[in-house]
This record gives sequence, structure tokens and C-alpha cells, in this order.
Amino acid sequence: MTKLQTISALLGAAALSALVSSMPAKADEALDKLKAQGFARIAIANEPPFTAVKADGSVSGAGPDVARAVFKKLGVNDVVASISEYGAMIPGLQAGRHDVVTAGLFMKPERCNAVSYSEPILCDAEAFLVKKGNPKGFKSYQDIAKDEKATIGAPGGGTEERLALEAGVPRERVIVVPDGQSGLKMLQDGRIDTYSLPVLSINDLVKKANDPNIEVIAPVQGAPVYCDGAAFRKGDTALRDEFDKVLAEMKKSGEFAKIVEPYGFSAEAALSTTRDKLCAAK
Repeated sequence: MTKLQTISALLGAAALSALVSSMPAKADEALDKLKAQGFARIAIANEPPFTAVKADGSVSGAGPDVARAVFKKLGVNDVVASISEYGAMIPGLQAGRHDVVTAGLFMKPERCNAVSYSEPILCDAEAFLVKKGNPKGFKSYQDIAKDEKATIGAPGGGTEERLALEAGVPRERVIVVPDGQSGLKMLQDGRIDTYSLPVLSINDLVKKANDPNIEVIAPVQGAPVYCDGAAFRKGDTALRDEFDKVLAEMKKSGEFAKIVEPYGFSAEAALSTTRDKLCAAK
């Protein structure tokens, strides 16, 4: 072999080594690393009910609880959290300071380009508060528009007011409500047929009201749904896929709902959309 051939061979080997090191890790390799570590390092924002740090320092909230359950099924015993500002989460993930972000980091196209999201986990969608049994059968804002006598309460200038008007509900049948307690009382008194707010806000009202004569319809059909997912590094898509498999099993079995619904989230909202749809949304 000539000197030139030797140099060429060495350069080729170096290039191959660099290529291999930059290739995504296999799922079992990434899992083995987390198993050996004994935990997955997660980034959170300490923003209940998405994420929370208890007085004793332990991490809770809907996002970490789902991640903990999934990772346990994958053989990783626990999660260890570090609090981060939202703007620093993806850079921290990319720099290797976190293994995954589970913090209510809603999917947006620009974020989807930077990380590998799991399928939806925590969603905030629109909801209706109605009388028990949903006597008028409301499932969408369009249903309210079609009922010539139906009225809807909504915050003035809020998303719900806009969605009702865009769906064709006449201005005079969209009742501006100053706050949640007022909306609840107006529904209970029969002054409006439904009250609309995001799922988390409606569920909080219902929990505090403790009224068996009302119920929540969520998510509202045709209304926007905003969801987060567990965010992995782009090179960890295989690990993300393994996470997704377990997450899908938990959604199907009902275990997922048992984790997120006590926090006020709608499991049905997470089932109503997909990562692909959310990442493609404008």
C-alpha cells in the first residue's frame, strides 16, 4: 500500500467513525443506558397540574407521573427532575442535560423540527359545562348554532367567544360571563344552556362545585386541541418509539386515563389527535 493509499484509508476510517457516532442510537442501547443509570432525567417547569415538586423534593404532576409509569414498564425504575424555563428545555435536551422533557411543552412545528415528540400526552382543549345528561346533546359549537334557542356563556374576548361566533351562534345568544363562578351559577340557574372554557378550567370548576347535576363535555368537537408529548433528542427516535408503544398500551387499557384525569386533563383529548396533526398545525 502506498503512502497515499494509507492516508486515504485512514481518512475513510475516520469519516466512517464520525458517521457512526452521529447516527441515532438504537432503542436498546438508549434503554440500557437509562437502566444502568437507574432513572431518566426529565426537565420540568414546576407548573401544576402539568408538573410539580412536592415539599419533600419529590416530583409529581401529570407529565412526570405518565413518564414514570412508561419508563417503569420499559425497565427504568424512576425519573429525576430538574426545573427549567421553557425556553431552555430544548437546548438543555440537545446538550444532554436531560434525557427527556415532560413539562407541558406543547407541540408546535418549530419545536417538532428540533425534537422527537411522543404521541400526545397532556392536552388542553375546549370543553362545555352542561346540565347532567347533556339534554340538548351539545358536542360542538355548531350544535349550539343550530339550536335557535340555545345560549352559551363564554369569557368576553376569549377563545370560546370567538369560536362560538365563528360557528354561527348569533351575537345575542353568546352571553359574556365575567368569571368561572358566574358561568357555573348561570348554568345552574338555567340562564344559559352551556358554559365553555378550556378543559382544565372547567374541570376545576366542577371539582369545587361538587354538583351532581352538571357534567363536562370534552373535548368540544371541531375546536382546537393543544397537546404536549414527551420530547426526546432527534437522535433518540428509536427510544421515543419504544416509549410510544407503551404509551399506546396504557391509553388502550385505561391506565393512562387513571393517571391524567385526577389532575383535570382529558384522556379523550389526547386520543382525539396525533403527533403528526399537531406538528403540522399552523
